Amino acid sequence: MLSYAFITDQGMRNINEDSVGYAVSGKRNLYLVADGLGGHGNGDAASRFVVDYIQAALAADDSLSVADYIEGAQAALLEEQKKKKAESSMKTTLTCLELCEKEAKMWHVGDSRIYWFHKGKYKARTKDHSVPQMLYMSGQIREKEIRHHEDRSKLLKVMGTKWNTPQYECSENICLGKNESFLLCSDGFWELIEEKEMQRLLKKAAGPQEWLASMKEVVMQNGWGTNMDNFTALAVFVRE
Repeated sequence: MLSYAFITDQGMRNINEDSVGYAVSGKRNLYLVADGLGGHGNGDAASRFVVDYIQAALAADDSLSVADYIEGAQAALLEEQKKKKAESSMKTTLTCLELCEKEAKMWHVGDSRIYWFHKGKYKARTKDHSVPQMLYMSGQIREKEIRHHEDRSKLLKVMGTKWNTPQYECSENICLGKNESFLLCSDGFWELIEEKEMQRLLKKAAGPQEWLASMKEVVMQNGWGTNMDNFTALAVFVRE
């Protein structure tokens, strides 16, 4: 059985620059979360454009790969920038969870994340395209220091900048068992809740909506009194 739910909130910002979407064709399901870059302006337009493009592309031709959809969205976004004279703005991250029969793949560009939990236990996440992630992978900081590092906003790869080579990453195939859970989320969400807490609340949740609601309480509590960023999360449950 497949079920999903999502939440999105503008936090303490004037505009919600996150976008969320879902597309299905036959036995193929795509779940999408994108986070527009607020420091560049037009982030909300960029994230919505990319999500809408991929949804429409799957509906038009479900024989293509997710790589084709992402590269198509990237090319179309660059053209949209020219039309709106917004080449220096309209940039966004992207996460895409692909479920197809008994397999899953996690695709991403930027620092929005996809988490994978197997039988209620945290297994893996996508690796941020950011300076702090690079520092962690080179052994210069600890993983938990990524969340509040002074260079957290410095991204190395996004959609809306010109690519000489594809900038997205894709996970290995994940064989779906009887109890798999996935969480797609923008950095405004994962910065305010740690993986141990995600796992603890997952074990108590009867479904994706309940899991998201309990995690949102933690995010709101931890972000209270700060200039909270937009936050978005989409949860997908695969159960027998």
